[in-house]
Amino acid sequence: MIRTFVVAAALTLGTAASGFCAEPIVGNWKTASGETAAISSCGGSYCITLKTGKHAGKRIGNLSGGGDSYSGEITDPANDRTYSGSASIQGSALKMRGCVLKVLCKSQTWTRM
Repeated sequence: MIRTFVVAAALTLGTAASGFCAEPIVGNWKTASGETAAISSCGGSYCITLKTGKHAGKRIGNLSGGGDSYSGEITDPANDRTYSGSASIQGSALKMRGCVLKVLCKSQTWTRM
């Protein structure tokens, strides 16, 4: 009985600890246009894939970094243009920014779901 309890406690603590190791950017986000985007770990960086809307299933970004600051590329699914991008997390908001030549920029705020 004690052994079963110890094993169950160890599994519970291991599962809880692994949840704390995930980067804050990982998860589902509501985009500015109301679609759902999933950000997941992929090959040492973070991939952004649309889960709902007209472009569901389309990968629209690749970011690297950690903590609350990320950078990489973001693609506008409406016109397939790719921009240099950055993202920062502020509470439950993800501030996304995409730029052409670091001069012409567009920003959006996504909300954690």
